[in-house]
Amino acid sequence: MHGHNFSKYDPKQNGKTSFEKLLDAFMQLLTYTSGDVAEALSWLTELDKEYDLTNEEYGIGDFIEDLKDKGYIDDNKQTGEIKITPKTEQGIRKKSLEEIFGKLKKTKQGNHNTFKPGGGDEINPETRSFQFGDSVEQIDFTASIRNAQINHGIDSFKMQEDDLEIRETDFKAQTSTVLMIDISHSMILYGEDRITPAKKVAMALSELITTKYPKDTLDIVVFGNDAWSIEIKDLPYLQVGPYHTNTVAGLELAMDILRRRKNPNKQIFMITDGKPTCLKVGKRYYKNSFGVDRRILSRCMNLAAQCKKLKIPITTFMIASDPYLQRFVTEFTETNNGKAFFASLDRLGAFIFKDFESGKRKTVY
Repeated sequence: MHGHNFSKYDPKQNGKTSFEKLLDAFMQLLTYTSGDVAEALSWLTELDKEYDLTNEEYGIGDFIEDLKDKGYIDDNKQTGEIKITPKTEQGIRKKSLEEIFGKLKKTKQGNHNTFKPGGGDEINPETRSFQFGDSVEQIDFTASIRNAQINHGIDSFKMQEDDLEIRETDFKAQTSTVLMIDISHSMILYGEDRITPAKKVAMALSELITTKYPKDTLDIVVFGNDAWSIEIKDLPYLQVGPYHTNTVAGLELAMDILRRRKNPNKQIFMITDGKPTCLKVGKRYYKNSFGVDRRILSRCMNLAAQCKKLKIPITTFMIASDPYLQRFVTEFTETNNGKAFFASLDRLGAFIFKDFESGKRKTVY
């Protein structure tokens, strides 16, 4: 007797359908292929050959049809080009958030409350007695009515000032963050993919801020020979180019963005794997790839000092191990009074998560 197979409750299946399991792999592959659907599906087919991801009842062809039917990909019938949809773009960000910031679901850390009670939108579990000047909105009527019943009895019920309890709210600090991502050619040199972990972190951070901290702002700046802003929706398609590293241009653009932000707390996260090698002087590019150039270094240090005066800390995540590069980052950090992490690729997300989380817990005066 064949019976019934309750795959939803099979620990080995984790309750996922064949489509959902393939979708997880497809989302990961899209990050590596910079949103190229055809290449991602080609890789998925090869993985299926080697690891038997599908079976006789459900194959890659069925999966592709489901992707179209469920709105994950769009097939342009005129050009024959297949592209991902906004639904997939958001799905990739959510997957990155689950992968890197999943611990947020198990902790209350990161809510960036201060220890100063006052007007805000975070309810404080503690209550206190009413004081002259407290607003009506702060009164905890449930606790106050209970106090009145205890103090005066039900038969002669009345409520006096001594019965009132106040539930305070904690001020919730708002933060404007600029995330700078190095897209110079060195981010894929020496057989090491450094851009994909950087993209994953950016997508996770953007999803975290837009869903959990909607009053915060996040801007993404990429820098190579020049620097420019990109939209959050563009992150899956981000690629490295044949660029040098114009850190100065990235910092200048980040500072310009933060000047326009009205949030009191501002910060810059910079992900890079190498030394600054480029400056734009007028219409000409000044380049030196053979060491830490004094002229370029001086401009970087000046900007670090300017950010310090503007109270904009810079946290640098250096994904390289060269001692002389680490010395540059150390000096840069000291000039700004910021922070630096020499992070391996597999720990980059954890480093940024911890720093972002700790920053949210700072008391703002």
